Amino acid sequence: MTATGLAQVQARTGGFANDVSAIARRALRSVLRDPEAVIPGFIIPLFFFTVNTGALQNFVEAGGDLDYKAFQLPVAIIMAVTGPLSRALTLVEDIRSGYFERLMMTPVRRLALLIGLMVADIALVIALSVPVLVLGYAVGVRFETGVSGIIVFVALAAYWGLGFAGFSYAIALKTANAAAVSSSFMVFLPMMFLTPMFIPLEAMTGWMSTVAQYNPVTYLLGSLRSIITVGWELDAILKGILSVSVVVVVSLSMALLALKGRVSRH
Repeated sequence: MTATGLAQVQARTGGFANDVSAIARRALRSVLRDPEAVIPGFIIPLFFFTVNTGALQNFVEAGGDLDYKAFQLPVAIIMAVTGPLSRALTLVEDIRSGYFERLMMTPVRRLALLIGLMVADIALVIALSVPVLVLGYAVGVRFETGVSGIIVFVALAAYWGLGFAGFSYAIALKTANAAAVSSSFMVFLPMMFLTPMFIPLEAMTGWMSTVAQYNPVTYLLGSLRSIITVGWELDAILKGILSVSVVVVVSLSMALLALKGRVSRH
């Protein structure tokens, strides 16, 4: 058979971006096959937003001019994007089934195995933010910063979601244990509740006030709230970015070290 008679086969263009894209697409397809894994990410924040505003709005607003619905919306967003949405459990399944080991025998970049899953997480964060924002708009919350503020708001929430997911991936790569990964969400509970979650920071007293001042989530909440109710208050926004960056650096460093350790075993 002549060369002109042969079917032309074009190999996939290599590169880090293509590897990341392939891993991310696979992770997102797994969400479609297992939607119950992320359903709590929709329901829980909407439930807490509704309950908190319904129970405390009149009490809190009676003491000043605070818009409690706008005050609680960032809390709902952070609860939506933290923990359960991470594809770390998918990574555990891949390790335990041997799929991760088979990937080690392919030319795929090792770092792409982690970054691709995180890209999928960011896509999920954006998707989970939408219903919370829609609910906020439906009950009268308006952004002083307009549409650009909404974009920055979601981006900052996604940055936090990425940072916290790093802990889940570190545990997944280190232990390959689904129960251990699921328990990582317990780290978030004190980080969330030891903050000005229900009342402003200046209204907190005693040891709670002291702890809240050293909690990075406090400054994340402050920056998100300022974007909604104040405007482009750069000092508050930068504090939020810097505090989340500390979490991102720590968690991603742990995840990368765990990835290095996992890869070195194969």
